[in-house]
Amino acid sequence: MTNTNDTQVIDLDVLDFTFGGAAFGRMEDGKPVFVPFAIPGEKVRVRLPIERKDYNIGELVEVLVPSPRRVEPRCRHFGVCGGCHYQHISYEHQLEIKQKIVIDQMQRIGKMQDPPVRLIVPSPAEWNYRNTMQFHISRGGRPGFRDTKGTDVVEVQECHLPLPELGELWPNLDIDPASGIDRVLLRVGSDGELLAGLEGNPGKPPELVIDFPLSLHYLGSQQDYLMAGDAFSTMTVNDVNFAVSPRSFFQVNLPQAEAMVNYVLANCEVSKTSTVLDLYCGVGLFSAFLAPRVKELAGVELSESACTDFALNLDAFDNVSLFIGKVENIVSSLEIKPDLVLVDPPRAGLDKRVVAYLNESSARQIIYVSCDPSTLARDCSRLVDGGYKVESIQPFDLFPQTYHVETMVLMSRTND
Repeated sequence: MTNTNDTQVIDLDVLDFTFGGAAFGRMEDGKPVFVPFAIPGEKVRVRLPIERKDYNIGELVEVLVPSPRRVEPRCRHFGVCGGCHYQHISYEHQLEIKQKIVIDQMQRIGKMQDPPVRLIVPSPAEWNYRNTMQFHISRGGRPGFRDTKGTDVVEVQECHLPLPELGELWPNLDIDPASGIDRVLLRVGSDGELLAGLEGNPGKPPELVIDFPLSLHYLGSQQDYLMAGDAFSTMTVNDVNFAVSPRSFFQVNLPQAEAMVNYVLANCEVSKTSTVLDLYCGVGLFSAFLAPRVKELAGVELSESACTDFALNLDAFDNVSLFIGKVENIVSSLEIKPDLVLVDPPRAGLDKRVVAYLNESSARQIIYVSCDPSTLARDCSRLVDGGYKVESIQPFDLFPQTYHVETMVLMSRTND
């Protein structure tokens, strides 16, 4: 143990991963130290710039004994740019890590002794899989990402996550720093058409020169402007086309979106007499496949742009309705008696009012789509307390090279 510039430096045996990208070890007194970019089984030298009462956060100084699963990162910015967390780990081991984290969260937070977690579904592509990217604009007008501390923008010369069409576009971004534009969304549709959404503070869009054939939107603080091209991108999942506006969320890994839709269709118990409630329905990814199979389907969504897209994407169905607003405010007044409820909440998970509604509902099945295994585990525990049983837990790797993991949970009513 040494001190360098009043910052303690220690050698540490790395024990395991935690959700969030870091691994951890323990000091001699048992206090945990969380270390990004380390791998369990390694011996590492770390600096301790942040010391808390119950834990420390370390910075990796040197790998003394490397793991056989350590690989050379593909990107020169890895470790500085905050976009990727696992490039130093072989992809097979990335899958093992995410699988284990889902199991751990379900055991520790979800209070399940033997959670029925299936093998994670790997991404068909480990690299160049994202159809949508969001770049911050540096003070020099160049595209970049937040650094690992989240405080500065790292200008990037390479990125291996976007699809090739976006890979040809983003390096040519050159934004006048005086324009007020601070973020740029880039998206490529299934038809190969490019779309850019410029976000900034000015009330009206600045003058711009466009060198690429693309649809251009200005996403202002007060109003959005369509400056050129189409109002939305077209995303195709299992031969169904979806209109996706710049402000609307859609899965960035289309082959995995198809796998998730197939999971829903394979596990939902619905018929032409069923009623389905799709909470946090977005642009209608799951609703579009469930609507033809059921008597009635209702979606609930807050995002204005997603609601507009949902109405367009589900326009062909007479048995579909849409409720606009916060899910926790709407469910209490719904007169629908659902047989199946599908929930796809944001990272924070379900509001307690939504959990209470589900526990008191007539739903025989719940399919829970989650991007955060910790809040998923918490909500599953609350739903189990309310009379549901967890039938299966299916992780999907939508985001290779990062710690993020998507999980779908099938639950059924036990106290009919």
